[in-house]
Amino acid sequence: MTARIQKGKLAIAKELYDFIENEALPGSGLDSETYWKNFEQVVVDLSPKNKALLAKRDDIQAKIDEWHRNNKFELGAYKAFLTEIGYLLPEVEDFQITTENVDEEIALLAGAQLVVPVRNARYCLNAANARWGSLYDALYGFDVISEEGGAEKGKGYNPVRGEKVIAFAKNFLNETFPLANGSHADATKYAVEAKKLVVTLKDGSTTNLAKEAQFVGFNGEESAPTEIVLLNNGLHVIIEIDATSPIGQTDAAGVKDLVLESAVTTIQDLEDSIAAVDAEEKVEGYRNWLGLMKGTLEEKIEKNGKTITRALNKDRTHKNLIGGETTLHGRSLMLLRNVGHLMTNPAILVDGQEIYEGIMDALITPLLTFADIKGQNEIKNSRKGSMYIVKPKMHGPEEVAFAVELFERAEQALGLPAKTLKIGIMDEERRTSVNLKNCIAQAKDRTIFINTGFMDRTGDEIHTFMEAGPFVRKGEVKSQIWFPAYENRNVMVGLQAGLRGKAQIGKGMWPKPDMLLDMYKTKIEHPEAGASCAWVPSPSGAVIHAIHYHQCNVSARQQELLKTEALPLDDLLTPPLATDTNWTDDEKTKELENNLQGILGYVVRWVDLGVGCSKVPDINNVGLMEDRATLRISSQHVANWLRHGIVTKEQVEEVMQRMAKIVDEQNANDPAYTPMAPGFDGYAYQAAYDLVFKGAEQPSGYTEPLLHAYRLKLKGYTGD
Repeated sequence: MTARIQKGKLAIAKELYDFIENEALPGSGLDSETYWKNFEQVVVDLSPKNKALLAKRDDIQAKIDEWHRNNKFELGAYKAFLTEIGYLLPEVEDFQITTENVDEEIALLAGAQLVVPVRNARYCLNAANARWGSLYDALYGFDVISEEGGAEKGKGYNPVRGEKVIAFAKNFLNETFPLANGSHADATKYAVEAKKLVVTLKDGSTTNLAKEAQFVGFNGEESAPTEIVLLNNGLHVIIEIDATSPIGQTDAAGVKDLVLESAVTTIQDLEDSIAAVDAEEKVEGYRNWLGLMKGTLEEKIEKNGKTITRALNKDRTHKNLIGGETTLHGRSLMLLRNVGHLMTNPAILVDGQEIYEGIMDALITPLLTFADIKGQNEIKNSRKGSMYIVKPKMHGPEEVAFAVELFERAEQALGLPAKTLKIGIMDEERRTSVNLKNCIAQAKDRTIFINTGFMDRTGDEIHTFMEAGPFVRKGEVKSQIWFPAYENRNVMVGLQAGLRGKAQIGKGMWPKPDMLLDMYKTKIEHPEAGASCAWVPSPSGAVIHAIHYHQCNVSARQQELLKTEALPLDDLLTPPLATDTNWTDDEKTKELENNLQGILGYVVRWVDLGVGCSKVPDINNVGLMEDRATLRISSQHVANWLRHGIVTKEQVEEVMQRMAKIVDEQNANDPAYTPMAPGFDGYAYQAAYDLVFKGAEQPSGYTEPLLHAYRLKLKGYTGD
């Protein structure tokens, strides 16, 4: 039994209650009795609305299932049906968002965005500090630089590889900050004269930047600067100079590194990338966010036999060109992803029932942000007094309106100014995609973010059309016409609603953290598509992706896109159903192996270890960043093929047991790992099994209900 503190109708797990009382409330100006009284009132008022919205989801899906069982898909009839049941809504009149008090990182700057599990303090700090990153380190440590010709990484420093890194970096300078004459590769000295950057070349001549306005500051002496600060497309690049350093002494101009402004924003995540099923795990995430907002979070790590204390970076300063000093924000601007409307959590019981977790997050996380909202911290996040909450998995404008009402009530309960809590609308559910303009309209004075999320969106696509027929193979989903329409319409609807210069338009994750060369070659597609941010899997990935925002001026690209037409809604409404299902037995087996190995590899860490996001080896031993979104698409895909007889239950069970053995082998060196074979009777395996065989009946195809249930069983929770 969980020890609980009773406050009116609320029965609060003691661990959460003590955290609020002893860590969150002190310094907030709120007294305990008022806080819990207001908390209770919001919960009592809004829980029935939350419940009704979820019931509407189920009712709509039941009608869609029935329609597909009785009708062959035909677009015209299908659209009429969706309109009749209130799924496809009349579009609202044109409008522009009016969100105010938004920090420049969200409103004006385009750049890489990290997403990290907020339960892990080390990852939290690494991401927050990834605003600035070493280009030399990112290039040296990853595959953007080839190991051919003796340029292997090795254990020690390889000067051949180092030369390749420096050549790449100098070429980046030439492309981004070209000289009026000559090349940065030939520079022998950087100096400041008459407020201009003067570069001496190896032939003895001097030159300036081709675009002199790109030079904005420096540190050190004008004749011998230690840092040169450059600016392009709103992002800074710092040339670090130290001729006595190991790298600098090999460079004619003493350049030791290029530091790039990289992860402009970070989403600290309470949702898909963490496992948080009870008060203990929620408090871990809450406590880290409180530390980030107070600027006090620290983590001790062991490195090379020494203990290092990691903390939030301070701001950067440099001398500007008018005789003063300029301060640059030292950390990535942090958003917080709360959970959606679906899940409940036993951390608080309301009249004996688990609280809706999204309501709980909305009433607790702003309290944890008080120091930052009110400017009481030295190490600041928002300088505008705003809190940025990313709200996932909402179905249509009614649910966005409910989130807005929830935020309004939270502000009133906590005594915060109106519209302090801004909203990021994740476009990852089909009913939101087809009504996106209406969704943004419901939050037009709070919207700071929209994005696309392929994995969750595909999971919902499959679940919505579960009864319509079998889907194409998972690898072919992106080649169907719905997908480019989804990606294009998200940007176009956002731009037409006035997000340019006021809010972020985002794209999804690069899933292969060790394969940054492929990312470097392809991810420029995101800024070129008009996205002002896109997710990357690591601080080094952020540095590499930052190059793309120098190559593409996103604001200018968005201006061009506003002159074009969005792809048609009809494309978005056309499902990726297979027109030819004559797959060979080998093709079916390979599809099952790919899906089931990924499911098991992720679920076993989630249920057994409480790890919600990690680099999980796929069937080919390529490390992929996995979270619940990747699990959702894989489990729904297998469930769909089972539903339509493409594969049998016996086939799936045979492949699943074989894949469990492979996952066991991949984790054999982890002392904390519990093998699934040969018994196949552990909670993790059973969770994976149910995700597939009960996939068709899961609400919207979500994985959380089963994952939470099995992890709570593993932790011994049986209810109160």
